[in-house]
Amino acid sequence: MIQVVVCGATGKMGRRIIACAAEDADIKIVGAVDRKDNPDIGKDSGELSGCAKNSVPISGDLAAVIDGADVVIDFSFHEATVDVAECCKKNKKPLVIGTTGFSTQELEKVKANADSIALLIAPNMSIGANVLFHKAGEIARILGDDYDIEIIEAHHKFKKDAPSGTANKIAEVLAEARGSDIEKCGVYGRKGDNALRNKEDIGVHVVRGGDIIGEHTVLYCGMGERIELSHKASTRDNFAKGALRAVKYLKDAAPGIYDMGDVLSLK
Repeated sequence: MIQVVVCGATGKMGRRIIACAAEDADIKIVGAVDRKDNPDIGKDSGELSGCAKNSVPISGDLAAVIDGADVVIDFSFHEATVDVAECCKKNKKPLVIGTTGFSTQELEKVKANADSIALLIAPNMSIGANVLFHKAGEIARILGDDYDIEIIEAHHKFKKDAPSGTANKIAEVLAEARGSDIEKCGVYGRKGDNALRNKEDIGVHVVRGGDIIGEHTVLYCGMGERIELSHKASTRDNFAKGALRAVKYLKDAAPGIYDMGDVLSLK
């Protein structure tokens, strides 16, 4: 049985991971961590997640519970993840990261720990979404430059970062497939009377509203036809179960940086 500590345990994803782990015979939650001022500190993480009591209280200190872990899962906040990764390195624990919204500097600090531990970094751990990543680039390569590419993503109104980590990943994959760099060809929304699209543009557009869990569509627009590649999540359990699958892969992995493509053998 793989023993797991969850960071960001009181958030939407943290709770679903704990709930899904309760149904997985290979996983045992041994620690649940959130920020020190969280009002749920001390509460039973199983009950808080809507499943049976698991006698694992919400803690405000990762260092106090990490010793019993085989793997740590982080779905906290990008600023906090930097400290989580450093704590995992200090304690020689593999880390699965589903947190998004990192600045370039934050991500570099996180990745620097991969010299000592296995890090799996994935903006979306859904199996279906990762198949979309794989196929999006393949389609772009087949179609070539004659098709315009646009990405539309939609999430609930409480999501802080935009575009989503998933949309950014799709954009990077598409740019790479075209032999370009998303920093050069990415266009994030359009406005004004001089917004004519350039041939190499990859457009990224954001919708925020209601309780949308997560929807991503890639449009490949040609003259006279259009191909649409979409992934729409109807439950967060897809992401939670993907994270648990990542845990099983990462438990005995060598130090380095991994993603869900490694877990699903898509590379």
